[in-house]
Amino acid sequence: MNELDQSRSDGPLVIVVDDDDAVRESICELLLSVGTETASFASTASLIEADVLDRPGCLILDVRMPGVNGLEFQGRLAANGISASIIFLTGHGDIPMTVQAMKAGAVEFLTKPVRDQTLLDAVDRAIAVDRRKRSDELAVRESILMFESLTPRERQVMKAVVLGALNKQIAFDLGISDITVKLHRASMMKKMKTTFVTHLVSVWQALPQAMRDAIG
Repeated sequence: MNELDQSRSDGPLVIVVDDDDAVRESICELLLSVGTETASFASTASLIEADVLDRPGCLILDVRMPGVNGLEFQGRLAANGISASIIFLTGHGDIPMTVQAMKAGAVEFLTKPVRDQTLLDAVDRAIAVDRRKRSDELAVRESILMFESLTPRERQVMKAVVLGALNKQIAFDLGISDITVKLHRASMMKKMKTTFVTHLVSVWQALPQAMRDAIG
């Protein structure tokens, strides 16, 4: 069984996965009462079939369910590069289970029954975490696109600049003139959409390590 509230499409979606119909209905009614769009599923398998995991928001997962349980599902998401913001809600929690979930990146681990306000506060935190993750991921993608527009020489100059080298040192190391370094540097800074070295350093640090290491 799965239910998707279609009343909104511009805000975050809270996905509730629990094999107890009454629990799912109660949580969804609570969230809808504060204007939050919800989708509910009786199992992780039905959630996967619904193809809603790319939506902004968070997951509320029961730990013990038939088939793939909540903790296993958390691991599978991570293995597939899906950075989900997860709240665990269970009636059978213990300390090792809680530690495992939190170490794997869960936002909260709550025990049933849970107070309405406690759950709503956890949802607010989880959605905020998701927004930060998506913002960071977007910044990384934009940095990669800008970096890929650079010529091989501009990439060398960029690496030297962020490492603190002055134009004369860059010219000496690359075997080119100071004027040529200045031209490459100006072009590189324009393509990277920055005029400040401090900002360039932050963009550089956001690049995957493999891209930085590949520069000769």
